[in-house]
Amino acid sequence: MKTVKYKFLSIFIIGLMVAALSSCVDDLNTIPLDEDELVSDVVFGSEIEPYQELLAKIYAGLAISGNSAGDGDPDVAGVDGGSQASFLRGLWNLQQLPTDEVLCAWNDPGIPDLNYITWTSSNVFIKGLYYRLYYQINLSNALLRETTEEVLNGRGVSANDQAEIKRFRAEARFHRALSYYYLLDMFRNVPFVDENSPVGSTLPPQIQGADLFDYIEKELLESEADLIAPFVGYNNQYYGRANKAANWALLSRLYLNAEAYIGVNKYTESITYSKKVLEVGYELEPIYANMFKSDNNKSTEMIFPVRYEGAETQTWGGMTFLLSSMEPSDMQEEVNAVGAWQGNRGRVSMLKTFERENLHENDSRFDMLYVDKTENVEIDDPSLFTDNGIPVVKFYNRNSDGSLPPSSIAYTDFPLFRLGEIYLNYAESVLRGGSGGDQTTALNLVNELRERAYKQAPYTITAGELTLDFLLDERGRELFLEAQRRTDLIRFNKFTGSSYVWTWKGSVKEGRSVADHFKIYPIPADDIGANDNLIQNTGY
Repeated sequence: MKTVKYKFLSIFIIGLMVAALSSCVDDLNTIPLDEDELVSDVVFGSEIEPYQELLAKIYAGLAISGNSAGDGDPDVAGVDGGSQASFLRGLWNLQQLPTDEVLCAWNDPGIPDLNYITWTSSNVFIKGLYYRLYYQINLSNALLRETTEEVLNGRGVSANDQAEIKRFRAEARFHRALSYYYLLDMFRNVPFVDENSPVGSTLPPQIQGADLFDYIEKELLESEADLIAPFVGYNNQYYGRANKAANWALLSRLYLNAEAYIGVNKYTESITYSKKVLEVGYELEPIYANMFKSDNNKSTEMIFPVRYEGAETQTWGGMTFLLSSMEPSDMQEEVNAVGAWQGNRGRVSMLKTFERENLHENDSRFDMLYVDKTENVEIDDPSLFTDNGIPVVKFYNRNSDGSLPPSSIAYTDFPLFRLGEIYLNYAESVLRGGSGGDQTTALNLVNELRERAYKQAPYTITAGELTLDFLLDERGRELFLEAQRRTDLIRFNKFTGSSYVWTWKGSVKEGRSVADHFKIYPIPADDIGANDNLIQNTGY
């Protein structure tokens, strides 16, 4: 099992918390203090451990919602820690529920609006992820402020430890770029703070999407040299840490979407960084389903995961949510999850994505759609939990050999970046006219994915069949439920408008056109009200 643990200095972290929803976003660059909290010069000294613990807290923020098990002592105030302030659960909800893949039967305030693409700037799930991302940025800024050469020299930190802390700084810059990437993708023009922003009550300025794109690109390019060298497979010391390959994978994704984000074609750059990942030596997990089981930390396909460690990362968000919210009750023992909530159901449009392949029943990925466990593949009533829509079970808290991890609390890591995506990024960038790649390689990569997925031949496609429409479907078959579908549909101009409709799109069963402003989410209304520097996104 995985042995590297999330560990952090909770007293100092309390002083770093974002006072989300109860105060202004100008506090995002502030370290609030009171008489019971410790100032940085007391917490940080000449030893390396406090700096390690702050870095660990940044990583932990991707997996859990607070400083104690079960989402207690949440990082982000004013929203529910497990359901709304969880990075992974929030990301998944905002990337999956508005799409053709799934619909959530729960009637929690804000969920139906995500299902129907009818949200407003007061949606609490949108707020929760927004403030979680800024919390991650705030932690990264704090680490960078506390680890300048001048500050470390003044505290008497040894040269050897400073060399290690230089790597911490690169990882913090990667994490900050990752958070800003999701803000760019989902909100576009957002408040901007970095380690040089004034600490205090200064209201942060709004950065425009094109400038934020340039900033993310710069941070990733500049931090690359100091990141850990890429490695393949399980590594006790470095597994789960951001390395150069994670950096390249994020650049591959950033450049692939550049035309959607800033109106500039950067498919050549996406090919460049996809190739850098391909050259590392990662290999596809031989059995597709094993990529999503509790020992997936050992997979040679994993590039950068959100890690889960059972009771040490206990949360109602994250992988607990993904394991429990999809499975039917009669599969709880098989999945080995803490419950069978059955809230999320596959839409019939997901089924159709597979059925557009004549031999879809030969596709092992299709086996994860349990059409035999529902009376109606259509969702006639969005509030029904059973016999309405399709149970889809992709993630298992069970090892690839069938054995169980120590408990039913999630041990399965979430593949935030994996090799299968890079294959598809390369192929799409070639088809869209990027230079530095070739159609033969693109076709071979797609057919490798299909060879892995299909139980027997035939599975290959021809060069003439490799089209952009085919690739969108193949991304749906390969990456379904992996928190990428909304971004993919937007890049292919299928998310808004009427060129592609699915059941309950636009709040009617037959589906209908939705306005283009829904391509990006609104900045939360309370943030707009608190910061005169911010202009709300058009349409809200």
